Amino acid sequence: MFGKEKDKTDVIETLPMVPLRDVVVFPHMMIPFVIGRPSSIKALEYALVKGKRIFLSAQHDATRDNPGPEEIHTLGTLCNIVQSLKLPDGNVKVLVEGLDRGRALEFKEEQGFFRVVVKLIPKQVETASGVEAVMSKVIALFEQYVKLSNNLHYDAMLAAVRVEDPGKLADTISSHLVVPVEEKQNLLEIFAPQERLQRILTILEAEVDKLQVDKRIQGRVKKQMERAQKEYYLNEKMKAIQKELGRKDDRLNEIEELRKKIEMAKMPKDAEDRALQELKRLESMPPMSAEATVSRNYLDWLIAVPWSKRTRERKDLLAAEAILNEDHYGLEKVKERIVEFLAVRQLVNKPKGPILCFVGPPGVGKTSLAKSIARCTNRKFVRMSLGGVRDEAEIRGHRRTYIGAFPGQIVQMMKKAGTRNPVFLLDEVDKMSMDFRGDPSAALLEVLDPEQNHSFTDHYLDVEFDLSSVFFIATANVLHTIPQPLQDRMEVLRLPGYTEREKVEIAKRHLIPKQLKSHGLRAENISFTEESLQEIIRRYTREAGVRNMEREISSICRKVARKVVLDGRGYQVEISAGNTDSYLGVPRYRASRQEERNEIGMATGLAWTEVGGEILPIEVTLMPGKGALRLTGKLGDVMQESAHAALSYVRSRAEQLGIAPGFNRRTDIHIHVPEGAIPKDGPSAGITIATALVSALTKIPVRREVAMTGEITLRGKVLPIGGVKEKLLAAHRIGVTTIVLPRENEKDLADIPKVVLDAVTVELVEHMDEVLKVALAPPVPPAEVAEPPVPPPALGDVQGGMTH
Repeated sequence: MFGKEKDKTDVIETLPMVPLRDVVVFPHMMIPFVIGRPSSIKALEYALVKGKRIFLSAQHDATRDNPGPEEIHTLGTLCNIVQSLKLPDGNVKVLVEGLDRGRALEFKEEQGFFRVVVKLIPKQVETASGVEAVMSKVIALFEQYVKLSNNLHYDAMLAAVRVEDPGKLADTISSHLVVPVEEKQNLLEIFAPQERLQRILTILEAEVDKLQVDKRIQGRVKKQMERAQKEYYLNEKMKAIQKELGRKDDRLNEIEELRKKIEMAKMPKDAEDRALQELKRLESMPPMSAEATVSRNYLDWLIAVPWSKRTRERKDLLAAEAILNEDHYGLEKVKERIVEFLAVRQLVNKPKGPILCFVGPPGVGKTSLAKSIARCTNRKFVRMSLGGVRDEAEIRGHRRTYIGAFPGQIVQMMKKAGTRNPVFLLDEVDKMSMDFRGDPSAALLEVLDPEQNHSFTDHYLDVEFDLSSVFFIATANVLHTIPQPLQDRMEVLRLPGYTEREKVEIAKRHLIPKQLKSHGLRAENISFTEESLQEIIRRYTREAGVRNMEREISSICRKVARKVVLDGRGYQVEISAGNTDSYLGVPRYRASRQEERNEIGMATGLAWTEVGGEILPIEVTLMPGKGALRLTGKLGDVMQESAHAALSYVRSRAEQLGIAPGFNRRTDIHIHVPEGAIPKDGPSAGITIATALVSALTKIPVRREVAMTGEITLRGKVLPIGGVKEKLLAAHRIGVTTIVLPRENEKDLADIPKVVLDAVTVELVEHMDEVLKVALAPPVPPAEVAEPPVPPPALGDVQGGMTH
């Protein structure tokens, strides 16, 4: 690849050495520099006497005044001293010419300076093909570099690189690059010319990119400065013209207009003082300054917030009640609370704003109910979605010191409402989260506290704003994700869901007319029978609300709209239970059904789900074995513990219940809850499991028209449970006529619709003995019961254990 010049192979000299700060000398380079250190001056004087040859090498740390041998690069340059001049201050200015690379083999400190044994690095002659192409690229990039750089003379540099030797070209360009000393030292230590050129090519590409970016930025800054100077000149000229014409300055007009708006806004005293103070600051600022824009925006927000404007409320209770009934079917407790609020408004001039929280599953009408409240009270309505909000500044805003700062959503929504007493919906308050930017739920504590929200302070406005007249309504699907202090500030109203009867009425009154209008259909084109709506509710939806039901009605309307377009406006169809599947396809859900006859070891329980109540059949079967208990049906830990508690109760009462003693030692028990893919948990199936166990062990069937729910203790006491309304609605839906409930749940019957209570008999119990009296049917004749085979007693009468 390369050859060596034979006459310079292994040439070794002893020369004086001068360590250089922040300078790397290359061969073929003429460079002046000043020598000031006494040791360096002595080395220079010795070289001038001994043939003007000297060894120059860069030191590692430029701050060291007296570097040792280990602090100096061993690779440097042999130079010839061309000229030296002693300066008045004692320093010496010297001009040197780089000759060849050399490596210091040994350092000797003599007469106050370093003398080094230097081995000459022979020049390498590049013979590889392609070096000319690399040289052309390097020269072209170097030309761009010189053009973009303000420190290099273009013509002189181009003349310097007109050489044919690749090594000399590389060294010449290296000496003129404005790069760190370490980078230059690395170039000096690359001996092969082509490799050195490749490294220079990489450096030049990066440097050219940097210089181009700098040039673009400088050009942009220059244009902005020219534009600002031009605007300033024109503004001053316009002022002079306006003055000559005797007209007022537009700037003064703007200030006067802002002052009038501040007076008309009727702010509180502290807010008005802050606004006038900011206006005074704005008046003294240059109109085109960035600070003036920030100040003007702040004043605009202060003026735009509704400090005193209110809407006239509707206080007519009968009219409000009529509007609520028109918009929503059912939800009597919530409607009653709204009417109570309006009644209090008539008796008290300045009551504290109520803060309600509607909690319920999706689709039960929480958001639409808030809109109805705004309509019946004649207030403005604004909605703020809190789902996914994790920044405290979303509530309180950013301080004005930040660029692009704005008020929080509370103030923004108040501006949007335009009045100080709107209905303010905080939607999905249970979906907030927190991160390093703060906790928005903590910021809401002040907003939703009637004792504090009369002086709410937004970080941007930085003045107190009265929120006490706002009717705040929050909505949530669940309560457990809302922090307890926030729950404590709200009056929680639960919307548990609609009964089947209510869903049918909602469909008739609201959903069907709405979908007919949105699909361009007339009432004569399509009609729904009550049975078809029940079929949609039972077989195509499973929800507490009506959102999916509305989607299914919409799907039917789309298919009918297609027929109307194809067959004409006269097309008519009646949707019945028989033809629903032709429009909606195969039913998605299996309708819960009552058992056809009384069964041994089969009891009907009741369960609560997020989409309403469901029946929970529980099966028990006995098999010869050693007393193992097997539980299946994807049961949770609490439900499994309820099964063990029920079995322990039955074993403790075996003699009184007429069950053969020692059954647990020779009989395996399998308890199964159907629909095994659905997870089930909770303690309320305790009495159902105990009833099924007693039925299986005594061969007495359970009455099919009885459903039950309640927690059981080891002593047979029946404890209260939750979700009573949903469970009773589910029982009524499948035709159950007798429902067994814990006596402590009697208070919950007040929430049950009268139509349901009239159709069922509710048995309130305190002990498991009472449950069995209601649930068990008369015994089945022995001929109809297949006795399970009983194995012989176990040896040693060892008691069998239950598997957990």
